[in-house]
Parts: sequence; C-alpha cells; structure tokens
Amino acid sequence: MSWHGIEGHDEVVEEFRRALRRGRLASSFLFAGPAGIGKRTFALKLAQAMLCQARPEDALDPCGQCPSCVQAAAGTHPDIAMVAKPADRAFIPLELLIGEREHRRREGLCHEIGLRPYLGGRKIALIDDADYLNAEAANALLKTLEEPPPQSVLILIGTTPAKQLPTIRSRCQLIRFRPLPTEVVSRLLVAKGLVEDGTAADRLAQYSEGSVQRALELSDAGLWTFRNTLYQRLSEPMLDSVRLAQGVATFVDEAGKEASARRARLRQVVAFAADFYRELMRAQCGSALTADRELREHVDRAMQRGPGDRQATLARLDRCLDASAQIDRNANQATLIECWMDDLARGESPVG
Repeated sequence: MSWHGIEGHDEVVEEFRRALRRGRLASSFLFAGPAGIGKRTFALKLAQAMLCQARPEDALDPCGQCPSCVQAAAGTHPDIAMVAKPADRAFIPLELLIGEREHRRREGLCHEIGLRPYLGGRKIALIDDADYLNAEAANALLKTLEEPPPQSVLILIGTTPAKQLPTIRSRCQLIRFRPLPTEVVSRLLVAKGLVEDGTAADRLAQYSEGSVQRALELSDAGLWTFRNTLYQRLSEPMLDSVRLAQGVATFVDEAGKEASARRARLRQVVAFAADFYRELMRAQCGSALTADRELREHVDRAMQRGPGDRQATLARLDRCLDASAQIDRNANQATLIECWMDDLARGESPVG
C-alpha cells in the first residue's frame, strides 16, 4: 500500500487524518528523517490534499483534477509557498523568509503565509533544507511561529531536530519519518529508471540506509573502489594519517569543481569510515555483524591482530560523526580532512 504513490509513510498520513478529523491540526510542523526518503514529496502531496476543492480535507485524498490540485501539482498554487537552500549558498538566505532589506516583512515566505487564501481555506508554507537555517533566519521565523496566521500551516523539512534551535523545536510538532524498507528502495530505483537492473538495485538498496538519495550516491563505481582502499587503511595496526589524508583529499577533489559535489563525496567517505568503526565495535562486543561481506572481511582482519580498545573505537566513531557535522558547517575541506585523520590515528574523539 502507498499513499498516492508515496511509499513507506502511511502511518504519517493517518496521523494527519486523525488530527484533521478532530479539528486539532497544529500550525507548525517539523518533518524529520533521513534525506532521500520522500519527506519533501510527502509535504507537497499533503498540501495538495488539504487544498483539494473536490474532496473533504480530512480524507487527504486529492482528486488531482480540480483547479487547486492541478496548480499544486504544477507548483503554481497561490496558497502554497516554498523556499529551499540555493545550491550555491551555505544557508537559507534571510531574504527568502522576510524579504530584501528595503522590503523587510513585506516580502518572503513569512509575508506570503500571512496573506488571505486565494483558492482554498488555508495558506501552506514549506521550508525545505531546514537544517540550513542559521540563527538569524531561525529567529526571523519566530514571530510567525509564535503568532501563526489563521488557517495557516508551516512545515519545516529537515533530517533531525538536533539541527534546529530550541526555540524552533519547541514551537513545532515533530513528525518523524522512518527510513524506507530495503525492498521499497530497490523497487523505487527500478521503477524510476535510476538503475539498469534489479540486481544493481538490490545491492545499492542494501547499503542505502533506507534512502533513495543515498542509494544513488552509492551508484558511482569509483566510490566502491575507494571504499575498499579506505577499509584496508583503517584496518591496519598503525594508521598512516598523512598518506590516507592525501588519498581522501585527491578522491574528494575528483568529484568536480562544484563545492557541493565535493562536500557530498567527503560526506560519503566519512560515512564509510563511521560504518567501519560501528562494525568494529560490534565485533569487539561480540555482537552479530552486518551482511556486508566486504566490510566484515576488513573488520575480521583488524580483529585478528587482537580485540583492540573499545574506548578508542568509540572515540574514532564519535570523531567521524563530528567530522560529518563539520562538513555541514562548511569547514575548510583540507583542514577538516587532515585533523580528522590525525584524530583517527590517535584514537581521539572531538573536544567539547
């Protein structure tokens, strides 16, 4: 079963239906869950369903044919406003929320959501990439969150509540989205023509962590070659941090001239390293290992030299998670890689 072609989130649909039937729909929501699982698609379909002119709002069953549904599907509905982080910016610009300096509060998403609805009974605003709200932009939202306009709905779409300021979290109803089942990821990859065959789709889905986006990122054959090299280095008794840092830097630079592409590749490399230390921790604790044969072989190789220090493994895993957060904060790439590798070699976790 899927809700209008959106798989994996039927429980969330029912949650909204219950709220609408009881007349207890909140005005602000934070959609949280891994990237690439359909949160944005869900939010847009939800907006279409609530504004459908042919069917009851609490049915959440858009007809797809009325003027409101047609405009929502085309992205031209006057009662739906949406902003997202531009590809060339590190954060969501303040201007998208409250307008240019000379037109503050007379333009932007916060202004639009306060206008009277044109077609339906609601104004709905979506903030995609909400993880990239800096403090200034988040504070600009507070007035709208504290005094929401009548019949308005504001949806922030992010990955985790931890990336939002406490003032934002406390004013939004949290809606958690689960990772997609492996078989759903595989099916979507084939159905959307994103991979050549079912075998490739199954392999990518196995490592996707329930995310179609991550599965596509992993479709690069060069990434898997480097992954094997990375695991070989991490499983050695003494990590040559200088050599590995050079290798990582070169591989990341090969992603292209766009900073966003290099950041994405570095994020993948860090995620691979985190996977290694998670698996090593499982082995050190005597827990069952994953079905990833290649990863298990490298962990077994490391374990053959002795069980090692669990605290050091945990510290290295923490350092990988911290490195991932630093990538999101646009830390200098070269410095980040060097410091990350040096800390892994010493078995140190982040400070503070």
